[in-house]
Amino acid sequence: MSTTRSSRPSHLASSPFNKSRDEQAAKFPPVAVGDRVSHDRWGLGRAVKADGPHAVIVDFGGQLRRVAFDSPRLERL
Repeated sequence: MSTTRSSRPSHLASSPFNKSRDEQAAKFPPVAVGDRVSHDRWGLGRAVKADGPHAVIVDFGGQLRRVAFDSPRLERL
């Protein structure tokens, strides 16, 4: 008998982990579509799409990457 499990654990809406992430995300200004950003690993890029309330899709010279707003490597220019 095999059980299937998702690779990501699901968190309840009332989870204390969600609260700390929301508080931390509020400290960082969100990146708007079209904003220029700099990332320590991938360099300069431009935000092309919002990916929920906590992340943005950034085009780094042809490579699309999902980056969280609270990432210490992301800097809005």
